[in-house]
Amino acid sequence: MTLPLAPGRRVAVIGDVAGHLDELVGELDRLGADPSTGLLPPNLVVIQVGDLVHRGPDSAGVVALVDRYLTEQPEQWLQLVGNHEAQYLREPAFDWPEQLPDEVTDTLRRWWEAGQLRVAAALTTRAESYLVTHAGLTAGFWRAVLDAPPDARQAALALNALPRGRRDVVFRAGELLGRRRDQSAGPLWAVASTELVPSWQDSLMPFSQVHGHTSVYDWANHRFAGGPATTPSLTELDEEAKHAVVSLRGGRIIGVDPGHGEQPRRPWRSWELSLP
Repeated sequence: MTLPLAPGRRVAVIGDVAGHLDELVGELDRLGADPSTGLLPPNLVVIQVGDLVHRGPDSAGVVALVDRYLTEQPEQWLQLVGNHEAQYLREPAFDWPEQLPDEVTDTLRRWWEAGQLRVAAALTTRAESYLVTHAGLTAGFWRAVLDAPPDARQAALALNALPRGRRDVVFRAGELLGRRRDQSAGPLWAVASTELVPSWQDSLMPFSQVHGHTSVYDWANHRFAGGPATTPSLTELDEEAKHAVVSLRGGRIIGVDPGHGEQPRRPWRSWELSLP
């Protein structure tokens, strides 16, 4: 899915929701959703980066709300898959104490089989193009698996085609599952600080990226989360939004995961892009 930004159109990329329905509703209200019906304003497209579920108190409510948007306003809601949704799309990759109700997992699987649960989206403006995924596209995965597509649109197309032919490679993991740090980790698992950003630091980025999943900055402890010593000097932090923007040669890597746990991380907001 590629979204060229026409004048007056807005795109909001919402980071990991983690079962916090009230937080999601509040952010949609801020973005202009109708307070009585919840309908999105006609000029707004939402991209949610995955990890709708787990941690917070109402994963079922979050999935039900998103299902409504995918049914009633499908051209205005793009839902990406996160590693926590992936627990219900294949053999679980890790142990998690919370198990979702059957009707919720059935909904996630229906989205996946219908192609409503995507791996990637692309945004284009005159000045910059962006690939949006759950965890980011590492340079190694871009080269070895996708054969180095030159723009965000082609990268998104290639990523979204993988479930039809090379499904397992979508779920390629790295250090978060106890493996070695891997600069070819996949778009659901790459760790921003130690896999995603380092993979691009010696390469020319072909496009910018927006991702959730992890951040180069630990918002809970107010410190950088490891990785190359150069990362802090390349990073702009927005404490109010919980965004970390790393500027590299050829593009930027924009992290939008607010780090919600059992309790929400506040304040936070989506990353927005618009044309006047």
